[in-house]
Amino acid sequence: MEHFFETREQASAAAADRIATALQHRLDHQKAATLVVSGGTSPVQCFEALAHMDLCWPRVGILPSDDRWVPSEHDDSNEKLVRNKLLVNGAASADLLPFYTAENSVEERAAILDQEIRFVPFPFACALLGMGADGHFASLFPDAENLEEGLDLESETLCLPVRTAASPYPRITLTLAALSRSDEIVLLFFGDEKRKVYEKAKAGNARYPVTRLLRQKRAPVHCYWAP
Repeated sequence: MEHFFETREQASAAAADRIATALQHRLDHQKAATLVVSGGTSPVQCFEALAHMDLCWPRVGILPSDDRWVPSEHDDSNEKLVRNKLLVNGAASADLLPFYTAENSVEERAAILDQEIRFVPFPFACALLGMGADGHFASLFPDAENLEEGLDLESETLCLPVRTAASPYPRITLTLAALSRSDEIVLLFFGDEKRKVYEKAKAGNARYPVTRLLRQKRAPVHCYWAP
């Protein structure tokens, strides 16, 4: 389902409302709920709106969709972004599962996370994702050697290490098999360039990883866009 807005603030607020509703639905039916969130600049306003939502945040677990392999205090860390922009105000009491650990390699940590994630509340209440101009989502980049494993809906793997020329850092990402275990997915993206990529992906262009996200039927995808 598509939701197009005139301003990014409007799109972000509407996305936050939808995420809050999805979280409340899960909390009404089970003891805890999981929200998957992306990094980057696109979700910041959404995070800020969501942090003020009246939810039982101590019962909410936050799971990054992906992160760069950098310490949590690093400016390029998605964990730092989430802590500074989402885990504030009422949402400060939510629990975050961090990806980076100093004592493991990125491959070791991905394998550990692959098991840890299986113990968080499933299905995820919602997954908030962004999209790059190259059509990537989470850290499922077009040039990743293990991209096909990451996009395989039937894969048993929930978490993968990723290396891409688009990033100076190794990364860890949830797979599409994991992300699609959500009650719903919110895809939030901005700008005319990304809108063109989205339209091509919606039409089935196989060069873009996001095409596979849009075409899977396991979790409904709600798209929020503004110029």
